Order: sequence, then C-alpha cells, then structure tokens
Amino acid sequence: MFECDLIIDANDIKSTISKLKTEDNYNILLDITVIDYLEYPEVTTSRFAVVYILRDKTFKKQISIKAFIDDNTLAVDTISDLFHSANWAERETYDQYGIKFIGHPNLKRLLNHHQFKGHPLRKDYEITKGQICTETEDLMDEMNPLLEKKGYTPEEINDLMLLNVGPSHPASHGTIRNFVALEGETITACVTEIGYLHRGFEKSCENHTYSQVIPYTDRLNYCSAILNNIGYSKAVEEMLKIDITPRAKSIRIIIGELSRIIDHLVCNAANMVDLGGLTNFWYLFAPRDTAYDLLSKLTGARLTNSYTRIGGLEFDLYDGFAQDLEVVLKEVETACADTLSLITHNRIFHDRTQDVGVIKQDFALSAGISGPNLRSTGIAHDLRKDKPYYGYENFDFDVIVGSHGDVYDRMMCRFEEMVQSTKIIRQAMKELPDGPINVDAPSILLPSKKDVYGNIEGLMNQFKLTFEGIKVPKGEYYSATEAGNGELGFFIVSNGEGKPYKVKCRPPCFYALGAYSNIVEGGMLADAVVTMASMNFIAGEFDR
Repeated sequence: MFECDLIIDANDIKSTISKLKTEDNYNILLDITVIDYLEYPEVTTSRFAVVYILRDKTFKKQISIKAFIDDNTLAVDTISDLFHSANWAERETYDQYGIKFIGHPNLKRLLNHHQFKGHPLRKDYEITKGQICTETEDLMDEMNPLLEKKGYTPEEINDLMLLNVGPSHPASHGTIRNFVALEGETITACVTEIGYLHRGFEKSCENHTYSQVIPYTDRLNYCSAILNNIGYSKAVEEMLKIDITPRAKSIRIIIGELSRIIDHLVCNAANMVDLGGLTNFWYLFAPRDTAYDLLSKLTGARLTNSYTRIGGLEFDLYDGFAQDLEVVLKEVETACADTLSLITHNRIFHDRTQDVGVIKQDFALSAGISGPNLRSTGIAHDLRKDKPYYGYENFDFDVIVGSHGDVYDRMMCRFEEMVQSTKIIRQAMKELPDGPINVDAPSILLPSKKDVYGNIEGLMNQFKLTFEGIKVPKGEYYSATEAGNGELGFFIVSNGEGKPYKVKCRPPCFYALGAYSNIVEGGMLADAVVTMASMNFIAGEFDR
C-alpha cells in the first residue's frame, strides 16, 4: 500500500514544513490537497486530512506530508507566508473542501463562483446539484487591501483607473479576468480571477473508472492533450506496479515530444500576434496543422486524442508513420528558422520582449513555477533529466535555460526546446523497438475482439473491465511528468475499487497564473499582454 511519507499532527504543520524548507532544502511547494475519508471505512482518525507535496532544491527528491484535521474546527495554519504557491493552493482547498487556513491573507473561493454554496469535492456533496452565478463579483475586496498595502490613500485610489482585461478578451488567452489599477498605462496593482472554465474534472474522476478518466485529461491542456494522457496513465501504472513495454515507452516519447512541439508552436505563434507580427503566426501554425493531420491518422482525433491506455496504447504506429513524421519535423524546422530570421535582429521585437515580465529565480521557486517559465530564469530543472522516466536518460538532449526570465527568454527557450524535442524524436524513431504496445495483463487491458466474440472468458473480461474498471491497489500516490508548461502531477487515492477514490491534478499553469499578478505589477498594460502570452496560460488546465 502506498502512503504519504510523513504523517504529523495538524498543529505541527507550519513548524514541520518550515523546518523542511530551511534545514532540508525542500524549497518548492508542489501542491496542497485534502482527502475526505467519509467513505473510506478503514480510516477512523478523522474525516479530513490535508496533504502537502514538496520538492527539494536538487529537484530529485519529493516528500508528501499528511495531517488529520479536527472535525470540529476544520482549521489549520496557513503556510502562505512560507511559499507564494500556497496562496492559491489554500484558496482552492478551502473552496473545494471547506478547510480554513488560519492567517491566510484572502481566504475566498477560487474555482467556484462567489455565490456557490457548499464544497463540491466533499463526498456528501450532491453531484447533480447545479448552481448558477447571477451576479458579477467586483473584486474590490481584493483590490482595495492590495492598494492600501502599497500605500495608497482612499482619495488616491479614487483617482486610479480600474480596468478589466478579460475574461472575454482575445489577449487573455482563455477565460481569465485580470482586474488592474492603472496610473496612466502603468499597472500599479493586479488581481486575477479564474473559474470561468471550471468543469469539475476531479469530481468527474471519482464517478468514472480509471480508464474512463483518460478522455477527461485531454481537456486539461488541450494544446498538448497526449502529454496529459501520458501523465495520468503513468501515475495509475505506477500504482499498479506495471512496467509498460519498450515499444510503448518509445512511442509515448515520440508522440509526447511531438505534442510538446505543438504546444510551443501555439504559445509562440499567439505571442507573435500580441506583438503585432501576424506573418510569424502563419509560419508557425502551418506545421501545427500538418502535425494534427498525422495525429488524426494515428489516433482518430486531431485535438483531443485519448491515445494512451493504462498499460500501453490504443493503436500502434501506422504504415508510413515515419515518413509523415519526418515531413512534420522538417516543416517545424523551416517554420522556426523563417520566424527567427524575422525577429532575431528586429529591434522592435527586442524592445517589446527584453526586460519585460521578468521572473526572478527565488520568486519562481516560491511560486511553484515550472517548465519553460522556470528554465527561462536560468534554473535547469526538467523532470526528463532530474527524475527521468521511459528511458529519457538514454537520449542526447539539452535542458534549455535563459538568463533573465523575461518574455524574450521564455520565447527563445521554447524555440530551442522544439529543436531538442526534434532531436529526441529522431533518436527514438531510429532506435524504435519491435514488440507489443500493451502489457500482457488481462486484469488491466481489454481483450481483443477475437476473444470477446470467440470465448466466454474474453466476453466476461470485457464486461467486468468495462463496468467494474481496473482494480488499483489501495493507497495514495503522487506522480509527475514534464508536460508542455512544466510539472504535471496527479495525486491519486485508491480504495481498491474500479473507480478512483480521489484524483487531484497539479496543473503547471495554475501556479504560474497565481504568480502573474506579482510579475506584471509595475509594468505597462501592453507589456502585461505579451507577458501573459509568453507564460502560455491554458484555461482548461488551470481551471480543470
């Protein structure tokens, strides 16, 4: 059985995590969540337990800490003064479970709207209970304290221009609302509101079998859906203690890196539009469309592919895949070269991107920022290198880093990461092993149609897996992969049945967006737009 690494008293949460941070160098808070044990009969300590997941400064070690909460108070100390990422993490936990974090600067709902009643991830919440928002929230309860903290008097606050950027705005790159206070065109304070695309991903997971969850993961970062499939399937496979076949590993790497390329193409192309360079947009979007044609032939879908299966893959590579893939890679290389030829020595591009939207290294770590946004600050953290999986350690590729953490570095990191992904794909295709794409495990994978229609054992197995699902051993487990925007984690709790007891997604966009307000304050409004584009916020991912 999998368990959290450390179980402590709820009163010791802050002191324990502070000690881990200062003495043991666990200086990254990956996520906070809660487990509601109402329907987990073996646990009688208390109904709710709060879980913290941290990573150390080497990026190789992680630790999970669990504390059972007093059922009468449902309160624990905040750690938002220790980690910036805890601010939104605790707000989400309060929103979904009703846990109170004493000392939090602004404990209010985050994903569900302000008129919402109850806490939807509790086990006794009625899943069919719909709640409609009828009133807009003005966000002044957040803006006024923020401005007062910055030294503004009530009279000075009245003289500021208050402006909404989003949620219905092409520059918001999704349904994001940024409420800004302006002195001229300079942002003096910013408040971010999300939840407009919240679809209840984690609640849906609790009511479907492990296999049925896979299509839901497509809708997280829909610009690189297969990377979500891979991250979730890998977590469940590790709980089942199964090792997928060498061919399945290689194909997951190939298709995953292709998805990473597509993700970066979308990010940089959209950023070019926000900068006023439409030509570059067409250069970068053309190979993306060719890549979608390839994915459509392979998986049957262009955007939301649902390609992986727990234990392997839905389809093997088709005849002619290698030739089609090489066409895509060459188009990507040409598009990147053409785009860079227009911007590398372009003074307007440099003025608009250099020293704009700067992220400092210490702040990035405290805020839980990962992926290209973290690497652009000069920190060479990539899970494919630091905690390699599927044999990534055997590939020759570089971790691309910037030096200043600005818009320019973030864009250039993504351009060069596409080059590295191309290298990985070509190496994997060259060394692609033969053999099956699925493990030989009747209790996990659906039988072939020949067996379903040809013998009673196959028919029964098909029926049981479809209706009852895969029986994952009891336990609690966190697994992470390097997705397009950084660390994509899944914390899964199993009670031994065919449906997950709990699935918590740790989306990289969520924590990057939680830091966005701090990053753009003091900059120009136009710079906030390109900063947002360069950080590549995907609403389906942070809202879930």
